[in-house]
Amino acid sequence: MKSFPPYRVQVVKEIPITTRQEREEALSRAGYNMFDLPANMVTIDLLTDSGTGAVSAAQEAGAAAADRSYAGSDSWFRFRSALADLTSFPHLFPVHQGRAAERILFSTALKPGQISLSNTHFDTTRANVELAGAQARDLPCPEAADLDSRDPFKGNIDLGALEETLSGPDGSRVGQVLITITNNGGGGQPVSMANLKAVRALCDRFGVPFFLDAARFAENSWLITQREEGYAGKTPKEVAQETFALADGFVASLKKDAIAPMGAAIGVRDAELAKQCEAILIATEGFRTYGGLGGHDLERVAQGLREVVDPNYLRNRAEETAHFARLINEAGVDIVQPAGVHGLYLNAGRLLQHMPPHGFPGHALACELYLAGGIRCAELGSLYLGTFDDEHNLITPAPFELVRLAIPRRTYTLAHLEYVADVLATIAKNPERVPEYRVTHAPQLLRHFNLKLRQVPRYV
Repeated sequence: MKSFPPYRVQVVKEIPITTRQEREEALSRAGYNMFDLPANMVTIDLLTDSGTGAVSAAQEAGAAAADRSYAGSDSWFRFRSALADLTSFPHLFPVHQGRAAERILFSTALKPGQISLSNTHFDTTRANVELAGAQARDLPCPEAADLDSRDPFKGNIDLGALEETLSGPDGSRVGQVLITITNNGGGGQPVSMANLKAVRALCDRFGVPFFLDAARFAENSWLITQREEGYAGKTPKEVAQETFALADGFVASLKKDAIAPMGAAIGVRDAELAKQCEAILIATEGFRTYGGLGGHDLERVAQGLREVVDPNYLRNRAEETAHFARLINEAGVDIVQPAGVHGLYLNAGRLLQHMPPHGFPGHALACELYLAGGIRCAELGSLYLGTFDDEHNLITPAPFELVRLAIPRRTYTLAHLEYVADVLATIAKNPERVPEYRVTHAPQLLRHFNLKLRQVPRYV
């Protein structure tokens, strides 16, 4: 039978419909920075899947009945029960969002001068490692370098490079191994259970803590059931439980796979590390049983954690993304293969072959999607990953020029996705008309959130 969403829509929100002139003016006012666009000027918002999903009636019912007690509320116990059922961690802490979880865990687990090894650190993850005085080092698997390869687990860490680092001269400096599931910075690709088990074995051998960045644990679990030998008969929840059991700790933004507007969690096994995390949590976020979250947030997360591992939900979400990928390919635009679940990554460098890296092809395509159709998305290319000189000139480009189309959960219909594909098809017919951009302002840390650019007019 053909798959369909395992829910029906009961509440809707109007989306803005704008003219091209209005969008040109809005983007210019924003300094050509997608993060500075007002939401009321965006028609289809694919900037992120974080906190942008549609909550369920059960989540809202739980929120309405939430216990707002400062300490030990009923909502906290339901939150903890839902997390413990999935993760088996004895020490669990709520925080308001993922970057707070990273700050707390990394500031306790890492010392200045140490190294954090990962399949790929994402933006705030890298920033919080560096703010702890440590170095973030990425070791993506070799298969990830081939954007067209359909290898099923291109999110894996390079086990050979990991072992070489742990056994080499820098081995004593490694303070943690952090695996991101799915690998958001690596094209939304999943990590296999075999890879996770091998990381666990290496960390045991060299005495290094193994942590998970588990924001999209359910989607990674679903892809394991679909792609990895020996897991076809397991449920996503069973795979998630097996995944968490391998780690010494985790951080997770629960604005993704708990389908909640706000919330995150830290989980650790070591009692002493837990005490250190708890002390920072209480000093900076809130008491250990609410961590900066309202009772309504705790309830939405607790219910969302149960809903997200439903095989019917995950099957439909994955099939919608796969359908979207086919539409984009038919529009003449290549993506990072194979399609993941939470988003698609456009190969902007290939589409805009006329544009040099210093013209920022990824950002240029993202801007054109907005100008042509009111679609907001994010660049993952030289603007995000390249190195600049003091005058904001690009020195070292990123290895790839990508654009991420993140798909909010239970938010857009297939008709919305078809509209995005139609806009892409229009752009792909005359890609040489897309203009370049130049940076006029860029801070040192997390520059993509606050930079400013100017458009370089193109006359074709």
